[in-house]
Amino acid sequence: MSQLIDNFEISFEEFLRELPENFHDLAREFKAFARSRKIDSTAMLLQVIMMYCGIDLALRATAGNVTLLKEKISDTAIHNRLKACGPWIKALLKEMLPVGEVLPDSLRILVVDGSTVQGSGAKGTWNRIHLAINLVTLEIDYVEVTDRHGGESLKRYPFRKGDIVMGDRGYNQPQVIAELDRDGVMIIVRLNPWSMPLYERGDDVPNEKRVDLVERLSNTSSDYCSIQVALRTPAGEYCEGYVHAYRLPPPQAEAARRRCRQSNKNTPSEETLFYAGWVMVFTTVPVSVLAMEVILAVYRVRWQVELVIKRMKSILDLDLLRARRDSILGDVWLHGKLLYAMVIEKIARRKNGGTLDSLSQVRTKTPWRLLRMVKLSIDTSIASVSSWRNENWSACIEVMKERPRRRQLQTLPDPIKQLLAYRNSAIVGVV
Repeated sequence: MSQLIDNFEISFEEFLRELPENFHDLAREFKAFARSRKIDSTAMLLQVIMMYCGIDLALRATAGNVTLLKEKISDTAIHNRLKACGPWIKALLKEMLPVGEVLPDSLRILVVDGSTVQGSGAKGTWNRIHLAINLVTLEIDYVEVTDRHGGESLKRYPFRKGDIVMGDRGYNQPQVIAELDRDGVMIIVRLNPWSMPLYERGDDVPNEKRVDLVERLSNTSSDYCSIQVALRTPAGEYCEGYVHAYRLPPPQAEAARRRCRQSNKNTPSEETLFYAGWVMVFTTVPVSVLAMEVILAVYRVRWQVELVIKRMKSILDLDLLRARRDSILGDVWLHGKLLYAMVIEKIARRKNGGTLDSLSQVRTKTPWRLLRMVKLSIDTSIASVSSWRNENWSACIEVMKERPRRRQLQTLPDPIKQLLAYRNSAIVGVV
């Protein structure tokens, strides 16, 4: 192996250490690396992927970087190699998700959410990223990328018996909640009263009387209210649960109602304005497992999944999709960016003593600054600027040139060019 590749592997070693040990074998299994040519190792191919997906170099800039590291290569060759890497990157991403034997009495609190991704300047949704994080460790437990038609659903996550799962109003899905309840998965969701058919619950079976939430909440003198309910599914089945509610203080309630009026095109109903003054959750977690006050308190921490997504977008530029809509390269970019994000988080955890920002202890810092520093270090190793070969600059500039196109690059008008040529010749003559 050449000294150049040795230097590359040394500079890129920290990134490679965080990948599954079988990443070489997976590359050949999924035909991402079939033969050694200008990109002659799986490590080098990963570097190329991270140039494009991680540090967001354009195809020609990626070709220029590889040219400086080794030898001349075209952006078309880079494009073709990247397109073949999709299944390999997805396999690596799956391997990096936490797995292992689950103890019978283990308790996982997971938070799920989805986020949209689109190209620069696009108005509609191109893709959705579906994420589940462990609320204690803030580790990513599951991630999936779908096209714009892939809606948010609790069905797409591989939950385990005994899990407690939290979601926002978008996950008010009676049939799915009932199915998960039968599988031993407990749910906490922000309640949307119009999406959840709730019935009064007797000692053993529900009756056919709908729960009047407005009446029940209006008649309570406390700021907290817990109501036993039965959730009816479209199939006519019932799932036992609770509605836990907390009355907002008057200033916050009025602010919530003001936002409600501003966000609705039509005048909101009195019922809608009443609900705006309460925080309401539906849960299948028995009160013997978590009391009402605990569930309402832990739901407030659900915001952490929003912060994880925000960090991935603001620090790692996850929302700056640089490929065409519904393209193979766009799919590669999204999964490559997620792989890049997970490696950076793993390195940050290792440097921070094995945890990034555990919520099970008193917190003295947030992960933002640490992730930025680790990103800076990893980006430097991906670019491998210290290994650039100065003698390859001409070839680098050549591969980064614009192709012939209908609209030419702007130049000065011909009279200005002639004037400049005349002036330069006159100066030469004087000298």
